[in-house]
Amino acid sequence: MNKISFTSVAVAVAMVSTGKMLAQDASTNAPDTRYGLFNGLDHRSSYGQGAYPEPFLVDDSDLETGEFRLDWLHTASGSTHTDILHPEIEYGIGLMTLELEIPYERDVTGGQVTEGMANIDVGARYPFYQFVSRHGGFDTTFGAGVELGIPTTSAVSHNTELVPKIFNDTKIGNFTVQSIFGYSMLFGPGDEGGVHTFEYGFVFGYDIPHKILPLPGVDKIIPVLELSGETQLNKDAAGQNSLTADVGLRFNLKAIGRIQLRPGIVFVFPVDNGARADTHWGVLTSLVFEF
Repeated sequence: MNKISFTSVAVAVAMVSTGKMLAQDASTNAPDTRYGLFNGLDHRSSYGQGAYPEPFLVDDSDLETGEFRLDWLHTASGSTHTDILHPEIEYGIGLMTLELEIPYERDVTGGQVTEGMANIDVGARYPFYQFVSRHGGFDTTFGAGVELGIPTTSAVSHNTELVPKIFNDTKIGNFTVQSIFGYSMLFGPGDEGGVHTFEYGFVFGYDIPHKILPLPGVDKIIPVLELSGETQLNKDAAGQNSLTADVGLRFNLKAIGRIQLRPGIVFVFPVDNGARADTHWGVLTSLVFEF
């Protein structure tokens, strides 16, 4: 009995030792995908790989290596309507995305027209942490950014705006969620000078690839639902919230060389009374050039 017990123990010890050695070998041979500051980033991440649709009302948070887009937003509330023509260019340097926006706004209220160049916005964003599950089914990126709105002193642009932001882009299979949160501070004259606002937005998308819906010239179709809101934090309207939503489609066409067109259209509608006071309905069309 003692001999059998001793042999069994020896075999067990040998199996445990062999298992540890195999685990160490596997760990040694497994590629290290972490990099960046404090190893916060992961080479396997889909961030910047075209996995996330370009938002419409909500600020973009994905890495864009080279993009020009032109949006037109038309909103109406009774006899009042607003048109915003919104050109934008984004350019990536490493993992940092730089952006420049030069919108033009035209408001019509009771037959009176107010129009002009709105704030010129410059901004930057950068990811600081990524996690990708073992088989890539779950993929998330956290990052931070900042935007500066420079007034043009036109009839629709009087105040400087500074907005620090944080964002998250998450992909689960074909489903994506982009979220962004910002703290807007206005500087300058008038009632809006000194106003602080909490801004937030969510973008929900689902990829329908060409093999599922084989439309000619279309790489994939992405149904999109967005929520875009803001809550004023100070002055007379402190606590007042405005939440707007849109629903529509983004089409990623097949690339021609390095250029890919990504047109899209959404229907815009108010969710709460704060948004309903300014907008009853709207339409936003967007044309994105990836280069």
